[in-house]
This record gives sequence, structure tokens and C-alpha cells, in this order.
Amino acid sequence: MNKAFGSGAAVAGVKKGAQHVAAVRDGRAVYLDGKKVDDVSTHPAYRHAVASAGALYDYQADPANIERMTFDVGGGRRVNRAWQLPTSYAELVERRKALVEWAEQSCGFLGRSPDHVASSMSGMMMGIEVFDNYDPKRAQAFRDWYDYARKSDLFLTYVINNVQGDRSKAFGDQGKNAEDMVARIVDEDASGITIRGAKLFATSAIMANEIFVGSGQPLRPGEEHLAFSCALPMGTKGLKMLSRKSFEAHALSEYDNPLAWRYDENDALVFFDDVKVPWERVFLLRNTDMCRAQLHDTPAHVYQNYQAQIRLSVKLRFLVGLARGIAKTIGTINFPPVVDTLGKLASQAALIEGMVLGMEAGGAMRGDYYLPNKHLLYAAQVQSQEMYGQIVATIRELAGGALLMLPSSVDDFSNPEIADIIGLTQISPAMSGQDRVKLLKLTWDAVGSEFASRHLQYEMFYAGAQFVTRGHSYRTYDWERAAGMAEKMTGKYDLPEFKGSN
Repeated sequence: MNKAFGSGAAVAGVKKGAQHVAAVRDGRAVYLDGKKVDDVSTHPAYRHAVASAGALYDYQADPANIERMTFDVGGGRRVNRAWQLPTSYAELVERRKALVEWAEQSCGFLGRSPDHVASSMSGMMMGIEVFDNYDPKRAQAFRDWYDYARKSDLFLTYVINNVQGDRSKAFGDQGKNAEDMVARIVDEDASGITIRGAKLFATSAIMANEIFVGSGQPLRPGEEHLAFSCALPMGTKGLKMLSRKSFEAHALSEYDNPLAWRYDENDALVFFDDVKVPWERVFLLRNTDMCRAQLHDTPAHVYQNYQAQIRLSVKLRFLVGLARGIAKTIGTINFPPVVDTLGKLASQAALIEGMVLGMEAGGAMRGDYYLPNKHLLYAAQVQSQEMYGQIVATIRELAGGALLMLPSSVDDFSNPEIADIIGLTQISPAMSGQDRVKLLKLTWDAVGSEFASRHLQYEMFYAGAQFVTRGHSYRTYDWERAAGMAEKMTGKYDLPEFKGSN
């Protein structure tokens, strides 16, 4: 195997959790609270999230699940269906069912699970002719890397956003000290390119195998030094990750913060400190339009956001289930206003799930591959961006003060005197006091904690600001068909003839 893609071929069989956990012990440079993290798989800020990623691979490797979750890529190797390139509606549905099962393992709270960027890269592969028309050498580099990533069932992340800086100014106008603010090409030779500068937002980078580096934001003429895409192992020399605050590290216990305890996938700023990228891992170079084309002229953008809506449909189902559980717990389940509210929540969750099914049924072939309906995808994004915050607010309203008057931590149960008081006050018609606290702690972690606030922000902006998703919806709607109906109707009549008129 080419040295750019590791020291050996992917092993036969299916990737398992232990293999993934071992792979993140690669010397990656992660910085938290002013210190370099020695091993993300054992550090209190990341260990449970890394284990949760490993659990996804164990789930797909379970003999009871392997046929549904994986497919054969040759050489006795089976990989997750996120890497599948559907050639029909039936294959797309089969693939989606596997992605739903994976999302269910985290109740949808692993927003950047391994199937997300794998879906994006698979979309690029479905549109490889875009790369061929640009540069056959770069196209072959992508083909070779994609084949390696797929056969290895890699957990990929990506950074395709630039540091915000002063939004009122272009990159070149940020000032003399902003030269390294955005990752750029600083050198090029026979062996590859060297990049320096920063990129956002590396969600799940802490526990990924490799990172795709590109640009999802428009670039202007004169910014060709910012225009490149490549892929790098997370342990690459000079690649530095500045972790945000770890919610896992601050989770009191699994009982108190069950979601943050397991699924804090983390987000990081990535700084490339003169990172050398061999040509075998460079997919485009100094072409600003190709930065756009690799995502939007291929099915990459469609497939990555289709996966996101699949995952979100699972998350909304979980949240709606929590809402009903709260109503049962506090004894309001039969109140007419509560039934009305739950009915609306159920319709909102079903709307996104139904739109996913609609994307599939309304899809079409693009060459050899079957794609979800693009407009229904972007329409779902517009709705879900608005809907997520509404659902969270509604659940908080249903719970009321129940979310505030909870024991300080699980340790309160270890004190018999306090435990007795908890038993007297945490009364529920549906469950014990301990289980009531357990459900409400889970609910708070989902809708009220700092972890939950990060998820609210993520669901509102991971696909871009609302004007961005609405713009996608505007551009992909069949306006001619819609306007044509009005034109056809007005064409059926005219002004009547009035007496005495000429």
C-alpha cells in the first residue's frame, strides 16, 4: 500500500470497537485547559465518547446485525453501509435503515457520527467526473484515498469552515497579524504541499481517524492560496486540535448526566502548523470554483445533509418520547392541553421522518447512482432548524419546575436521611422516586444543561445559518412548475367585453 495511506491493508472481517479505540492512540496533538492530552481514549474529558464511537463498530460487527449494517467491499472485508453507493431506490432505503440503527445507539446525539463524513465523501465519489474534468491526477488521488478509507471503514471528520474573524471584511483585509488565521498553502514542491493556519469546526475530530480539509465557503479571486482540499490522519505532525470545554469532564456521573457522560463528541479548532501533505492526499489545488464544485456539483452536499436529517429524525423521536414520559411521570398525561401539545410534538417529529422518506421516494438517478430529492432535503433542513428550538422549549414547558427541584447528584441517595426525603418528595403516579429523578435528569441533560445548549446551537447552525439553508431551498424548488399553474389559470380567461367599448 502507498505509504500515504498507512502501513498495511485493511484487515479482513468487520471493524470492531477495540480496533477503533486502539487507532486513536496515535500521538494526536489535542490541547485542553492549557495542556496537551496524552491519550484521548483514557482522558476523563474524552474516554466515554471514544468508547461510544467504538460501540458503534461493535454494534455493526455483532453477528445479529452484520448483514443489515454492513456490505461486502471485497477481500473478505465488510464495511458500514454509509460507504454504499446506491444504484437504486431499494439500495438507498437499505442504506438508510442501517444509518437509523446507528443513530439509535446514541439517540441521535452523536451529530458527527462516522456515517456523516463517509456519506459526504461517498457523494464526491458518485460525482468523480467533476474531479476528472478538473484534473485527472487529483481525481485519481481522491479515488485511491477513498478506496483506502472505505476498505478501512475509517471514522472521518472534516473542517470546511474558515475562522470568522471580522465578518465585515474579506480574509485579505483582516490585518497584518491575520496571515495565519485561515489555513493556506505556504509551500509546494515535488513531494506535496505545506499548509499553515486554522480551520473550523472539527466536530468529533478528537475520536476520528482522519480529517478532510476543504472549503465550504465561497472564495474570491486572489484567494487561490486558500483553495485546496486534502485528507490527513489525525496524528499527522503539525496538526494541532484546540478542544472546546469538555462536557464529559464536567458530568458528575452517568446517572446525573447520561448524555454528556457518553456522547460529548467535542468540537475543536484545528491549526495546521506547517503540515506537509503528500500529493497522494491532495484532491484539488488553487482552484476557488472547484472548492464549491466538489461539494455542490457532486452529490456530496446532498448525501451529507441527507444523513444529518436521518440522524435528526431519530433524535426528535427520542425527544418526543421524553416529552410523553414527563407527562406520565408528573401525572398530566390525560390533561387535554397536554394531549394537544404532545400531538403537535408528534407531528413535528413525524414531519422530518416523512420528509426523509419523501426524499427517497422522490429521488432520481444521476448517472449510475440514485440520489435523494434535493429540494425535499433542503426543505427539511429549513423546517428542522426552526423546529428543534421549538421542541426543546415545549419540553421544558411541559416539565415546568420538575426539572429544577432535583437532587444535587446521585450521591444524595447514599445518605439515608436525604434519600428518605427524596422518596417522600419525588412522587410519581407512574414510577418510583428514583426512576422519576432518573428520567428528569435525562431530560435536563437533553434540553437544559450546557451539553443540551451546545446541541441546540449545533442543530441551528451545523448546515449554515437559516438564510443559507433557505437559499438552498429557493434554488432547488421547481418554480417554473409552480408559476406555470398560475399562468395556466390566468390564460383561461380575459377581461369581458363591455357594452359600448371599442
